[in-house]
Amino acid sequence: MTDAEGPPVPLVPARYPGPAGPPSVADAELLSRGELTVRGQIHEASNAVLLCSVAHRGRRAECVYKPVAGEQPLWDFPDGNLARREVAAYAVSEATGWGLVPPTVLRDGPYGEGMVQLWIEADPGASLLALTEDEQAGEGWKAVGPAQVGADRTALLVHADSPVLRRLAVLDAVINNGDRKGGHLLPASDGRLYAIDHGVTFHVEDKLRTLLWGWSGERLPTEAVEVLADLATALEPGAPLATRLAELLTAAEVDALRARVDALRAAGRHPEPSGRWPAIPWPPV
Repeated sequence: MTDAEGPPVPLVPARYPGPAGPPSVADAELLSRGELTVRGQIHEASNAVLLCSVAHRGRRAECVYKPVAGEQPLWDFPDGNLARREVAAYAVSEATGWGLVPPTVLRDGPYGEGMVQLWIEADPGASLLALTEDEQAGEGWKAVGPAQVGADRTALLVHADSPVLRRLAVLDAVINNGDRKGGHLLPASDGRLYAIDHGVTFHVEDKLRTLLWGWSGERLPTEAVEVLADLATALEPGAPLATRLAELLTAAEVDALRARVDALRAAGRHPEPSGRWPAIPWPPV
């Protein structure tokens, strides 16, 4: 698979340099209880995103802090609760056992309540998304669709046919992610995949917009079917996950989450674009 000048063009930039190794439960405790020190700001982010260090009882890590006070209003989401949706996405990710979202907590910080998330080092050599001028995706890739790359030139957007990336496609369908862009994917050097920026999630209406449409309409893997069954049990009223989500989301949003899990289980297939609005977020990276 090639483009006009060579091999596939990687679209995923490295972001959030930070500590090596997989996150742990201890990281969540560190984020919750540690002292936050602001070191800088990511200026290209649409909301306030502060680079911080956090230290507690001899442990130290790098993290990002998104204060609620720095959230920009959205026409289709209530004001001041994007941070809670990020924490809810982490809770659901942990319930799947896939560990796709870095440890994320809700806490007070230097600028008030906000989301604090462990910094993850991305492998700059990993290619999860690419553009090619071939008509079809090559081996190891899944086609997303045509992309405009010039005034009179298009290319085929593809993503890796990776089991871990497929897990993320399922998770995004569950949490109703309205903004899965390439820059939100953090492939680590140890082979793990992490995903960030989950503020636009859990809406009661279908908002799924993603670059991961390559499995659209295909049967869900057995692993995903089993995870969805476990997740349905975890979302039953009174279960720990359901109780935690009730603290972060509205009752209607939790009910909609249950309904999406039930619908995925009944269909047994990856969702397809609704056709009611653009299925891919802009900009895609």
